[in-house]
Amino acid sequence: MSTTKPQLDVRGEVLTARQHGEHGVVASERLAHHLQAVLVDLVELANQGKQAHWNVVGPSFRDTHLHLDAIVEAAREHADVFAERLRALHALPDGRSTTVVASTTLPQYPDGEVSSAKTVDLVTTRIDATVATLRTVHDEVDEDDPTSADLVHAAIADLEKLSWMLAAELRTPQG
Repeated sequence: MSTTKPQLDVRGEVLTARQHGEHGVVASERLAHHLQAVLVDLVELANQGKQAHWNVVGPSFRDTHLHLDAIVEAAREHADVFAERLRALHALPDGRSTTVVASTTLPQYPDGEVSSAKTVDLVTTRIDATVATLRTVHDEVDEDDPTSADLVHAAIADLEKLSWMLAAELRTPQG
């Protein structure tokens, strides 16, 4: 009688032999959970960034509209990197809309047209929430897999820069 525990995916479902047929480093449950948490926030950031992009109106429309494209592109690129890292570690990423909605830390984006100033505030808040998720998981990801921690570092640096640049659209010089 075997006492070996079955391998589980990030949703806790048992992996089949075919799903777990690869060799190499295998993500711990904790590491897979953390990378999945980052993935869903990045997917949601990209979705909400596009929603904002389509519905922004008012002063600085064009600059905000274009800036949102850069944010969406960065979020999508980082989401892909995290999903592929999960697969490289023989875990199963889950970017389905139901999973994203159920597990993202980002607040829901409002319906309808949104002023450019309000859009800047809303999207900056969502970028910062995504960065908070990255920073929350960082230390444990680094303990489990320093290579994955490098991906966390890169995402934090990119997103913090984008947050600063977007928020600067509303700033006035001090002094």
